[in-house]
Formats: sequence, C-alpha cells, structure tokens
Amino acid sequence: MKDREQKRFVIYSRKSKFTGKGESIENQIELCRQYIAVNFGQTEADSALIYEDEGFSGGNLERPQFKKMMNDSQKIDFAAIVVYRLDRISRNIGDFAKLIDDLGRREIGFISIREQFDTSSPMGRAMMYIASVFSQLERETIAERIRDNMHELAKTGRWLGGNTPTGYASESITSVNMNGKTTRACKLKIIPEEITLVKLIFDKFIETGSLTKTDEFLLSNGYTTKRGKRFTRFAIRGILMNPVYMIADDDAYNYLSENEVDLYSEKKDFDGEHGIMAYNRTLQTKGRGNQAKPMNEWIVAVGKHKGIIPGATWVKVQKMLELNRSKNYRKPKSNVALLSGVLFCGNCGDYMRPKLTSRLNADGEYTYTYLCTTKERSTSKLCAMKNPNGNLLDRMVIEEIKKLGSQSTDMARMITQTKKQIGRSRDDYNAQLDEARKQFDGNEKTIKALVGKLGAASGTSAEQYILAQIDELHTKGEALKSRIRDLEAVTTQNALTDIEFDLIRDMLSNFGENIDNYTLEQKRAAIKTFVRKIVWDGENAHMYLFGNEGKCELPQIGEAKTEPKGNNCRPLSEVIE
Repeated sequence: MKDREQKRFVIYSRKSKFTGKGESIENQIELCRQYIAVNFGQTEADSALIYEDEGFSGGNLERPQFKKMMNDSQKIDFAAIVVYRLDRISRNIGDFAKLIDDLGRREIGFISIREQFDTSSPMGRAMMYIASVFSQLERETIAERIRDNMHELAKTGRWLGGNTPTGYASESITSVNMNGKTTRACKLKIIPEEITLVKLIFDKFIETGSLTKTDEFLLSNGYTTKRGKRFTRFAIRGILMNPVYMIADDDAYNYLSENEVDLYSEKKDFDGEHGIMAYNRTLQTKGRGNQAKPMNEWIVAVGKHKGIIPGATWVKVQKMLELNRSKNYRKPKSNVALLSGVLFCGNCGDYMRPKLTSRLNADGEYTYTYLCTTKERSTSKLCAMKNPNGNLLDRMVIEEIKKLGSQSTDMARMITQTKKQIGRSRDDYNAQLDEARKQFDGNEKTIKALVGKLGAASGTSAEQYILAQIDELHTKGEALKSRIRDLEAVTTQNALTDIEFDLIRDMLSNFGENIDNYTLEQKRAAIKTFVRKIVWDGENAHMYLFGNEGKCELPQIGEAKTEPKGNNCRPLSEVIE
C-alpha cells in the first residue's frame, strides 16, 4: 500500500448481539488497534478511524456505520480497513467480492487479523475469497439444516410447543422406536368447553358472513378468550384461519394440494378424523407482529390430534374471509376530530372514537360525535353511553387549554411543583451517574489490561482464564452502560434551568393567541401535551391535566361510574348531542 504515512487506517466492528464469547464491539476494536500498532506503528493505531455496528446481521451490507464508512472512503484517504474477523464485514460472497474489488481499484487494503489475511498481496486476496466462500456456505447450510429439521418434525405431526390454539392443550406422549429407545413428544388434546366455542365461532361467521357481527355476538353474550379477555376481530380471524381445526379429509387434501403447500403426508393419511398441523406459517421478526407467509411456504402434515371442522367448511370460511378482505377497502374520510386516544367512556372505561356524519353545521363543518367502542361493538347491550357532540367538545377542550397560559395559577403550580421535585432529585441522580461512570471507566481499563495480556498468554493455559475474565467484565460493563443511559435520560429530561422554566411560561402565555392558527396535527399534539385523560360521564366531560400536585382519581376499566375527583380535574359544560 502506497503512501501509508499520509493515509489513515480504519477499524470496522460488527456484532449481531452479545453472545458471551469475548468478541464484543469494544474487544474487537482494541484487538484491531493492537494489530495496527504492532505492524504499522502506535501513531497509526491512535489515529485510526472507528466505525461500529451493533445489533446488525452479516447477511448483507445494509448497516448504517458500514455505509458511512464507505461514503467516507470517497472523501478520506484510507490506508486499509481492519477487522477482527472476516465475517464481521459480510457472510455473503457476492457482497464481499464486490467490496474487495472496489477497495482494490482504489488501493485501499483490507486486513482480517483473525485469519491473518492482507489484500496487499495476491495470495492474501486469494485466501480471503476462499474463506468468504466457506463462510457463505456455512450460513446457507445452517438455513437448509433448519428447514430439513422442520420437515422431519412435520412427518411426526407433533405439536412443537408455544401457545396452544383455543380448544386444545398440549399433552406429552411416549413411544418406543425400533431400537427400543423411548422417545417423548407432544400432541394436542381437546378441551371440550373451548372446542365448543371454536365451533360456535365458525357457525356464527358462516351464518352472518361478517367478522363484525361475529364479534358483536361474542361480546354481547359474554364469551371470552382462553385467557379471559374479550374477543377482538383480529383474534376471531386468527381462529377462523388456523388449519389446526380442519379435519384431514379429501376436501382438505385437495385444497392444500391446489395451493402447493409442502405436504408431508400421503393422501391415504387424510382419514377424515385427525386435524392438520401446519408449520412455517408465519414470519417472526423481532419488534414486529408475526406476518403470514403464503401457503406455498407452509410445511403441512396430518397431526396426531382430532380435527373438528370439515375440510369443505374450513375452505368455505377461507373464501368468505378473502371476499370480505376485497370488499373492506374504503376511501378514508377526512377526520378532523381532536380527542382520539384521550377521550374515555365514564361508564365502561373504554375508548371513545369519532363517528363522522355527512351533515354540515352552521359553520360549514361536517358534524361528528364520539362513540364508546364497547357500545358500538355490543350494539348498546353492554354500554349505552350517550354520544357527546364532537365539534362542541373539541372546541371546549381547546378553550380550556388556552386558559393555561392566560390563567397563571394552574400552570404556575405545575411548573413550581416540577421545579421543586427536580431540585430534590437532581443532586441524587448526578451522584449516581458520576459513580456509574467511574465504575464503567475502571471496568474498561481492566478489560484493556487483560486484552493486552492475551498476546503473551496465547497458547497457554492462562489464555482461557483471561478470556473468561474478559467475558465476565464485559457483562458487567453492559449492565453499567444500561444504567448510565437510564440516568443520563433522567438527568437530561430534568435539566431545565430557571431561565428555561421562565421561557416555557412565556411560551404558554402566548399559547392561547396562537393555537387557533395551528394545523390539525399541531392541535392534537398540543392537547396530548397538556391533557392526560378526558372522561365523558354522559352529561359532562372531565379533563385531567398533566401535573405533579394532586391525584386524578379516574374510573378504571369495567368499574362502576363514579364522580371524577382530583386537583387537576376540570369539568366542562354539558355537550350532549
């Protein structure tokens, strides 16, 4: 590599998650820095640029810090990119090959210290490509092995664990194989009272052709899920679409075959008695709800459990659901209501949502009311709360918020109380934060000292002992980092100075003059800034402000109606429709 003294080394580190193997982001960086110091000098090591991606897979190059590094490589002269291990960059041979070609054309080296690869030599480049091929092969082999394992499990028709579907419980079964070895597995067994409810849900949906009407029926008659909660349309749809209830008969076989599922049972196994086990039906992604996969990705077998819904009936229900989905699109109406999410029914405690009409009022606005969702879902059987006039209620809430600026007593009390509370806790938080930072710094110094000893201890019995210490200290460091982040968030949130409090007061004093000029979204944001909850009791609305003095005694969900109380409760005038 040319003109190395004029270029800067780059250290890149990546980790999907902490695994306890001593390869944390910090350890990777320190090992790379030591490598640069030994081979190119301490000055180069100290000036190395650092890019870190934590919580990202090596399956592709879609990582924020990696992208930043490659963008910076167009502006800054890089001598080489140094990584702890080859797969820290990528496990995809195509991505990796393109990256090495790109770096080679721009005379940027690539060094992997674990495998001792350096692209400054032809042999180093060749060996790196070979290692990358094996890295991708390993990744694809693991994925294939997982799917093969699912295929083998599908052949048994067993229940693999997790939350059992409504109507069934998990039951352990024991069997002896040809070698005389005893094996244990699980299958589903029927819970009579629950399975009767499942049949009722199928019957009611076929009768009404509507998830909404089925939901209304279950709600009005007091039916609950196996966990004692009210049914929702989402839960009802989940039951209706679950093939576990379908009897393995000729209709089931034909339907599954037509939809090209990965079927691991012969036609003769569809005996008209057992149910269906379908694996690989959903894509489970961390932080998101499960997504349904297309049927041609399912792995299906006849289960060990008893089915309850004939194949023809189950197929009919799927077609009805599909038809409903195609009819469900509606052009969204313009929603000008402001109180969604903060307005509650004082009778049953449920949310109240806006219900728009096609009528115009004297101001030329479309009129709307707020409707209790329990009242709507049960067609007034479980709750008969009167609907408030939404246009009027929204205006009255805005007028009350305006008073927070012009009537200084409420806001002054809220600000003063907040200042007192922060004053009492600020010193304590700062002391805890200083102590946590000292402990973290000491922990990091100890880790760096141990990392420095690794080179001398390589190949000796002391190496594993040092690695074990590093793992233990890393775990402690992660806990300390989490504690520091929490304390920093608290101190930052509560770091308002007296001047800043005065600025807030000044801003609020002009709030009433400006709110009428706010956009719809700005008004909604303003309401949620000052209002914790609004309770409609059928005659009046009671508005609860955010504040630190006094409690707001709000009715609980399902609790009998009580008169709202509290220092921050502001009754509004009658706004019945």
